[in-house]
Amino acid sequence: MKVLKIDHIGIAVKSIEETKKLYSDILGLLHAGSETVAEQKVTTAFFPVGDTEVELLESTAPDGPIGKYIEKKGEGVQHIAFRVENIEEALAELKAKGIKLIDETPRKGAGGAKIAFLHPKSTFGVLVEISERS
Repeated sequence: MKVLKIDHIGIAVKSIEETKKLYSDILGLLHAGSETVAEQKVTTAFFPVGDTEVELLESTAPDGPIGKYIEKKGEGVQHIAFRVENIEEALAELKAKGIKLIDETPRKGAGGAKIAFLHPKSTFGVLVEISERS
């Protein structure tokens, strides 16, 4: 498995519009766009920082993963994503090494990425996402 870089840091928020004020107006980061991923019940907003991004995540439904996360833990860093060269190979290797996978096969993420999550029980409490972009 080849990890290419930290792809993004996902931050769960109640309101992208409110949170954008910090990232755009105060920190001066460019809002590179938003997207709703209906399958995951989330709207995302990306803010590039060098060779990576900050991804704000707002739930579109109370029963969505981000809505549940905020209800349980509040707003804040929800996951870290690593970009890999080949996500299918990475998943097979991680599984062979005993890492518990949330996603056995990749799913569609924001920006057309293929993504998969590793279970925090196998990653010392951190929700890790791996992603592949073409």
